Amino acid sequence: MTRYPRDMRGYGANAPDAAWPNGAKLAISLVLNYEEGGENNILHGDAASEAFLSDIAGAAMWQGQRHWNMESIYEYGARAGFWRLHRLFTGLNLPVTIYGVATALARNPEQVAAMQSAGWEIASHGLKWVEHKDMPEAEERAQIAQAIRLHTEVTGSRPRGWYTGRCSANTVRLTAEEGGFDWISDTYDDDLPYWREMGERDQLVIPYTLEANDMRFATAPGYIESEQFFQYLKDSFDVLHAEGEAGQAKMFSIGLHNRLIGRPGKLAGLKRFLLYAMARGDVWFATRGEIAAHWGTHHPHIRRERPSQMTQTRFVEAFGAIYEHSPWIAQRAYGLELGPAHDCTEGVASALARVFRTSTDQERLGVLTAHPDLAGKLAQAKRLTAESTSEQASAGLDALTDAERDEFERLNTEYVAQFGFPFIIAVKDHDKASILAQFQSRLRNTRDVEFAQACRQVERIAWHRLHAMDL
Repeated sequence: MTRYPRDMRGYGANAPDAAWPNGAKLAISLVLNYEEGGENNILHGDAASEAFLSDIAGAAMWQGQRHWNMESIYEYGARAGFWRLHRLFTGLNLPVTIYGVATALARNPEQVAAMQSAGWEIASHGLKWVEHKDMPEAEERAQIAQAIRLHTEVTGSRPRGWYTGRCSANTVRLTAEEGGFDWISDTYDDDLPYWREMGERDQLVIPYTLEANDMRFATAPGYIESEQFFQYLKDSFDVLHAEGEAGQAKMFSIGLHNRLIGRPGKLAGLKRFLLYAMARGDVWFATRGEIAAHWGTHHPHIRRERPSQMTQTRFVEAFGAIYEHSPWIAQRAYGLELGPAHDCTEGVASALARVFRTSTDQERLGVLTAHPDLAGKLAQAKRLTAESTSEQASAGLDALTDAERDEFERLNTEYVAQFGFPFIIAVKDHDKASILAQFQSRLRNTRDVEFAQACRQVERIAWHRLHAMDL
């Protein structure tokens, strides 16, 4: 594997400010998963009963049997929990995004009508609330299409958002390829929406959460009482709100389930949090569809050339001159395990430096001797590379007095005679005075020490050259 697909970089150290409406310091997305009636059940044609996300400790799937207790817990979510949450959210006039399992929506028409009457966004949560990890790609693609068809039939319009939850490694790609979703949420990898390039499609991803989520009432380690849920939500809110006040506004997803948070003793913590957040102000409660629309308007995707996706010819063309007259470094770097983390200055710098550092002493010496003398004869004859010309000019080495030029020539001659390679320094980090001071100081080094120092300076020069490219 020479191309690593996982993106460990994201926005990097400088994430964009979300610029939420009305200067909000934080966007809060309340998500209510509607799964009741879509879970594993032999009545639904499944091989076994459900075993996931309930108050039954240590639940296991019963092969070929109905699990009456499990079914009853899911039914509580539809019969009682949903309506308790509906009263809470409509009473506070808060927007909600429903993750609706298509078969569950079809079996719960009264609840769907209440969602629509409240103006809630109804996104798709797949055809059935089952595992997809072992599902053949063709079958998953067919189920996505079936989910869209049934969702449209039940609600009157196709879903514009998607979250499978119990997904496969193919889910994000398949839902993006479907082409009709404004957003998908089968990731947990950021505090902001972001774009993924999927073939010709630029797909918006709005990451979800498994920790600010009432599922922790049904998993270990988890919440035991509502105060723990409240405290976790409050602490998350306070940190994110402070980041927003510092100009780094984020979003905060909160995941909920009818059969879990819909229980009275659990709902109390959620209610305390909502009142706390509303009282703080500077918060935008929004559906995921509203967040997607905002992001598309204020942070549209711009495609750019990515080093990890270049052909070898293009990679060498772009980066072959970063190490002075040494395109072989870029040729070798192309064969490393590159990925999204290398689509930036630090990423390409790391790949090139790895090749340079693992080269033989003779190869590295060749790179050192490829560098010109500072303010030497090549510079005077205007025969430097464009990169070296710009670098030397940045420190004023193109405008020396006769005395300064004589001093540089004397030091260059002494240095090369002593070490066998030119004096190399990242001039963009210095001015004339500090360069001369370094020149005189480094002449006192041993050759081994100076060889290592020269190699470090070569890497620093390469970093500056890459930084100027604004990758």
